[in-house]
Parts: sequence; structure tokens; C-alpha cells
Amino acid sequence: MKPSEPPAGPAKLAGFLHENDVDCRIWDANIEGILHLLNQPQTVKDTWTDRSYRHRQKNRELIKHRELYINGARYRRVVSDLNRILRVSARHDGIILSLANYEDRRLSPVKSDDLLKAAEAPQNNPFYGCFQNRLTDILDHEAPNLIGFSINYLSQALCAFAMIGFLRSRHPSLKIVLGGGLITSWMRRPGWRSPFAGLVDDMVAGPGEDALLSLAGKTASSRNTLPDYRLFPTEDYFAPGFILPYSASSGCYWRRCSFCPEKAEDNPYTTVSPKEVVKNLRTLTEQTKPALIHLLDNAVSPAHLQALIDQPPGAPWYGFVRMTPHLADPEFCSALKKSGCVMLKIGLESGDQGVLDALQKGIDLDVARKALKSIKKAGIATYIYLLFGTPAESLPEAGKTLDFTVRHIDEIDFLNLAVFNLPAYGPDADSLPTSPFYEGDLSLYRAFEHPAGWNRGQVRQFLDKEFKRHPAIAAILKNDPPFFTSNHAPFFNLED
Repeated sequence: MKPSEPPAGPAKLAGFLHENDVDCRIWDANIEGILHLLNQPQTVKDTWTDRSYRHRQKNRELIKHRELYINGARYRRVVSDLNRILRVSARHDGIILSLANYEDRRLSPVKSDDLLKAAEAPQNNPFYGCFQNRLTDILDHEAPNLIGFSINYLSQALCAFAMIGFLRSRHPSLKIVLGGGLITSWMRRPGWRSPFAGLVDDMVAGPGEDALLSLAGKTASSRNTLPDYRLFPTEDYFAPGFILPYSASSGCYWRRCSFCPEKAEDNPYTTVSPKEVVKNLRTLTEQTKPALIHLLDNAVSPAHLQALIDQPPGAPWYGFVRMTPHLADPEFCSALKKSGCVMLKIGLESGDQGVLDALQKGIDLDVARKALKSIKKAGIATYIYLLFGTPAESLPEAGKTLDFTVRHIDEIDFLNLAVFNLPAYGPDADSLPTSPFYEGDLSLYRAFEHPAGWNRGQVRQFLDKEFKRHPAIAAILKNDPPFFTSNHAPFFNLED
């Protein structure tokens, strides 16, 4: 997870548990581990590394000030210098660490045997010096009877299991529970059986509130709870002010797209009422005084957008939306801007109508054209997501996406280009000849034989040699904040 804001899931659990009289503590190991490495003595000597260490304290302060986000070149230099310190300070054999990712070329997070190896040798993890001291302190002073780990991304898994191994070796009777997005995806695989017996006591798929309350021996007396961010080090995150993460829903209200992981995992769509959402955001804004609100929904519904227009949350905000007819209305977009909207992330996916229809995206390109103009006119930044290499696309269709993007380049502020990954399970995957994507019993994706022979190598060649090299698109791609991408992008569109 990028260290620009606290994780929303644990904050939501903390609010629920506190409301139901269950004592708990939160430790954001991500931000604390990164700060720990940034504070280590310099061990690698070269000109660039010397500069990075020489300016590290100044750069850590600069990234928290709005002035840095006015100058893109200076911002990139500061972020690159901070990232360089992380990279060299974690220079173990095969480990590649950045502000946005953790990769170990010796161990794979999609192999349960490798996760168990990480648990058996926690001292080999570059964050060992941090979590050894912190977990020992927690155990000595808090004496918890249960510790839970929220694991949402593959990049978190090896480090989490190293910490679990450390705890298990010193306190064999301590109850350890796993939850989070990645754990949910693993547990919803057909025929799931945990390979972590003896190391982990319990695993929770989906929302963890009731499961944790049950483990505490209680039942819910209140469900109208807000996330609790008081236990997080709000001054430590890499952002010019506190970013408030908030989810108005889980799952996706559209839920019809082919090859959708939400559909493959049978994740239901649940939502907080629009009235309750704006009430919650108002309360949280008053409590936390955020510089920015990050709406985490897979897609903020039109009803929630209208509620934000009717009752603005009191701080700038951004989030992911679908390309609906609402956004083609200039007055609606103008009202969104007045409510505090500074950026919209939009999954356009393709500039070919046939591809969109085949994938059941529910996107009309005529509507998309009008929406891009309306959003731009309103002064809202756009972060457009494009997806290449789907079973419905081949080179001619990808060329149409290139053409569409170039025609609308003046209305696009940021671009995210992704190559399609086929979810390993679900009805859509059954229609294609597949093979292993990653070696590992926990892989969530499958390689597939493209109906038109448009394989990943050809897709990447098109992106690298044609799409990204178009002068107009190359200029847009340079706008993307390195490492932090969409998490910092709204700050480049905030008005003083």
C-alpha cells in the first residue's frame, strides 16, 4: 500500500469494535516500516545515493507541503530520492523495494510454501529491525490475546508472514487471525483449504466486524459506526495534509462486466444510504480536518454523487466512477466541482464500441465523448484507465483506442494503461483455453489462449512501440506522479 494515507479497513474495524466496547489497538506497519528504513544509516556510496541521503529529512518534509505539488519536476526529484533510499536500504539478495511495491525474487507470495518460508526466517526480511522491536513492545505492554493482520495486496503478503512467524516463535499460544482483500480472494477460490494450519488460527473472508466481535465473545449492540482514525500516525503519511479514506459501498453496483474479479469471487454489492454517507463524511471531516477525501468505492454510484452535490462533505474529494450519462451533463459536472470534486478516476477501458459491448461494460462512447468535455469544462481532472489484451480486442481495436485517446487528449489529465489479467475462476474463464499464469497454488490469474492470437507479448509491443510513443500520449503519461500515481494526482489539481 502506498504510504500516502492510512488503511480504511482497519480503521473501520476499530470504529466498530470500540463502539461495541471491545478494546483494540492499530499498528500501520506499512508507514512505520518505510520510515524505519528511511532513518537507517547510509551503506551504499555513489553520487545519487549521497544526494538522496543528504536531503532525506528535507524531502520528507517537502512531500507534506502543497508547494511541492506546483512544480512537477521538483516533485519527481523529491519522490525519486526518497525511493532511492528505500531501494538501497533494503538491498538484500533478490529484494526490490519501492514506495509502491515489495518484491522478493527468491520467494513468491502466490506460493504457500514460500509464505511459510518467510515465516520460518523473519530475520531475512528487510523490515525485521522495525517489526522485531515494535511487536515486542506491543506484546510486553499491551499483552493482547489476539492479533489480526489485514493483507490486501500480494506485495504485503511476504512481510506479513515474516511478522506472523516472529510472533509465533515467541508466543506460540497467541491467537493470530488473517483478513483483508487478498485473504478474501484466496478463500473464495473453489475448494479452498488453508495451507497455513499451525501458523494461523483463523482466516476471515469479506467484512471482519462480526467475526472479530465473535472472537471477542460479544455480539453487536451498535452497527452505525464510523471508521476511527485516532490510532493512526496521521502526521507521518506522505501527503500535504491528512487524506481521509472512506467507503460508501463494497462490491460494484454494475457487476455485469465480463471477466470481473468481483463477479468471479461472488462479492455482493452492499451500500450505505446516500443520506448516511454525507452525514458520515461531514462528521469525519470535522473530526480529521482532511486535506483530501478519497472515496474508495469500486464505482461511486450516481445516487451518492447526487448526495455529495446536495450536501458537500466540506473538503476536496475524488473517487472512481463509471462513465454514465450523468457525467455528460455540464450542469451536473459543474455541481460536482462545486461540491469539492477535484478528480474523477474513470474506467473507460477501450475506445472501440464493439469491445465495450462484448465485455458488457455498459459504456457508450458517444456518452463518453460528451462526458469528457463536460468534466473538463467543469475544471475536474480525469484519470482515465485503459485495458488492453482482453479476449474481445485485437490490434485493430487497440488502434481505435489509440485514436480515441488522441482525439480527446485535451480532456485527459492522467492515463493508466493495463494489460488484461484473466481471473483464475468464474464462468468467463471457462470459455477460454487456459494455463498457469504464475507458478503457485495461490495464484488468482490464469494465462489464456487469445481467440485472435493477440497475446501479451504483442500487446506489450503495441503499447511500448506505438501507443506510448505517440507524442500527445507520451506527454500525458509524463504527468503521472511516480510511485504514488492516482493517490497524489488530485493534489496537482487543487486550487489554493
